[in-house]
Amino acid sequence: MADETDSAAILHVGSYAKAGGRGLYRVALGADGALNLGEAYGGAANASFAAEASGRWYVVDEMAGSLAVLGRGDAGWRIDRRSATGGGQPCYVAIDPQAQRLAVANYGSGSLALWRLDRDGWPADPPDVCHSRGSGPVAGRQDGPHCHCAVWAPDGRSLYATDLGADAILRFTPGAKGALGAAETAWRAPPGSGPRHVLFHPTAPLAVLVSELASRLTTFALADDGLREIDSRSTLPEGFAGDSLGGHLALGAGGARVYVTNRGHDSIAVFALDRAGRNELLEHVASGGASPRHLLLLEDLALAVVAHEHDGTLASFRIAENGRLAATGHRATVPGACFVLRA
Repeated sequence: MADETDSAAILHVGSYAKAGGRGLYRVALGADGALNLGEAYGGAANASFAAEASGRWYVVDEMAGSLAVLGRGDAGWRIDRRSATGGGQPCYVAIDPQAQRLAVANYGSGSLALWRLDRDGWPADPPDVCHSRGSGPVAGRQDGPHCHCAVWAPDGRSLYATDLGADAILRFTPGAKGALGAAETAWRAPPGSGPRHVLFHPTAPLAVLVSELASRLTTFALADDGLREIDSRSTLPEGFAGDSLGGHLALGAGGARVYVTNRGHDSIAVFALDRAGRNELLEHVASGGASPRHLLLLEDLALAVVAHEHDGTLASFRIAENGRLAATGHRATVPGACFVLRA
């Protein structure tokens, strides 16, 4: 049981069963970055991503192809509702700014699912599902479409989805009744790039993207007809010749810092992002484990936590005032760790 007496935050970590993960782990984070592992809730197996709104947690089971609505009481977690995601290997959950709609990216089937949420936060089954099409040149990774993330525009009117398999970012304009509508191509990536994760700047009309297969960070200006590329650069050190994949993407310091994990080089690349959309590399920091799949920033605590999938570890970092990272030396073991969220 985690010692939560002096914890600065409570974290929840999803894990893959194939790597020995036992569900959704509770972790107490200390002010010094200490990671105290607590119990695992086995009802949330293969939880590859989750989102929270109004006290409800929406968690995908990547292997079962389902979305679970979790509540938490005195006895711990409970599953209040479970829905099929209309596709295979769901890996991302996004709730619109009004908490009225929920989207799930299905990686395996290359599809996007959208639910309307009622006033109590329950998803109205079945979801509306749009299947993407297309492929790319990288055999085994781009033989078909692979929807990897779905992100709402800041105004909640548009929904953007990355298609790693078809080298594109798609844009949807869902209707009032919850239908996704037709997909538009907001940006076409260079062949073999594998777009993975896109985020919107909190105050400027900008978006940032990490492409998994190309290990590149790209910045865009938001335009009426989609996304206009401003800047693109490698997330890896100059001269690095090993195998590595782009991982997770996070924005910090009000959008002035960009953090990208490199899985293979096993590092975190830290960039300074200016208001014009240009990135400047500040540093590469060793991530403290093998294959950093997810990075959580806790800027109010000046801390960051990284989940490593291949060696099943968490590592914490101190965030300096300039946004640079320094390892705290604290680690914890979570087999098959794949994401970290704050309670």
